[in-house]
Amino acid sequence: MPNDTQNQLKIWGRANSVNVQKVLWCLRELDLTYERIDAGMAFGRNTEPDYLAMNPNGRVPTMVDGDFVLWESNSIMRYLVMAYGRGSPIYPQQPKRRASVDRWLDWTLSTMQPVDRPVFWALVRTPVEKRDMVAIQKDVDAEAVQWRIVDNQVATRRFIEGDDFSIADIALGAYARRWFGVEGVSKPRLANLERWFAEFAGRPGFQQFIAPPMS
Repeated sequence: MPNDTQNQLKIWGRANSVNVQKVLWCLRELDLTYERIDAGMAFGRNTEPDYLAMNPNGRVPTMVDGDFVLWESNSIMRYLVMAYGRGSPIYPQQPKRRASVDRWLDWTLSTMQPVDRPVFWALVRTPVEKRDMVAIQKDVDAEAVQWRIVDNQVATRRFIEGDDFSIADIALGAYARRWFGVEGVSKPRLANLERWFAEFAGRPGFQQFIAPPMS
């Protein structure tokens, strides 16, 4: 597929944001060129008027494709495949299969992200001396409940929705890397989840954007 996005496609957002990472992984799967512009947390910019004019939420990522602006990471992934990856199995065109992928994209943001965030911030972005390990373990236990759902889903499937890798695997896979990466707490052994994770952990996009040390 010709790549005609050079000098046009821009991604605003810091590389250590899980939602930016999802988009970057998707871009790699589609072999698209782009420019990434640091924004958010230490880089600032996301509270400045020009950024808020693009994304009134003031969050990252924000995608600019020529004169088209889009925010929300899962929406950006959907757009990228529809605009530049027609026919790609990572976002199937058949309505029932696409709806099933969309369900997991929605679930990732509505259910997984809220239980992942307190664990990640406590064990990665909070100094050791300030961590309340009793409270953190309770948050880990709450997150484990949701990962059991994924573990059951992939018990009879190679990927989240069958034999084909999809953007649902990107969305959940980025959070799974955080789940498997945090240490110092008690987590259940979820064999199906581990097997699923191993299915995509070697993909170039995962290795480049998701696998590096968390920060």
